[in-house]
Amino acid sequence: MTFDALAFTPGPALAGGVLIGLGAALFVVANGRVAGISGLLAAVFKRGEPGWGEKLAFLLGLLAAPLLWGWVALPPQPHVTAGPLVLMVAGLLVGLGTRYGSGCTSGHGVCGLSRLSGRSLVATLCFMASGFATVFILRHVLGGF
Repeated sequence: MTFDALAFTPGPALAGGVLIGLGAALFVVANGRVAGISGLLAAVFKRGEPGWGEKLAFLLGLLAAPLLWGWVALPPQPHVTAGPLVLMVAGLLVGLGTRYGSGCTSGHGVCGLSRLSGRSLVATLCFMASGFATVFILRHVLGGF
């Protein structure tokens, strides 16, 4: 693994983190619940649920933000080496993990940890350890992907 000092962008990264934290804080103040993206996405598919429009607007804002940022600055160009099948399987596994773990990185890692939730700490440690182990096995044991 190499570190490209020219590609390191602490300013936009800090701004993004502040905006994520602000958005999560405003969501909990306005709605009385955490901004767990997997839970919000599941709720959007239940049309009769209270606050359906607010949840949809929050998710649409997540999709619109990078598009708006692209008008302000040149967005980074992703370099994806995995094929479509690997990406689909990975997405399916992440989706299953969020359902079995009762939340995702935004629900547990951002909102839960900021509330000092022990359950969220355990969940975050588990999915981070799983991610580290997966990368290690795929890159160093199986020789790449």
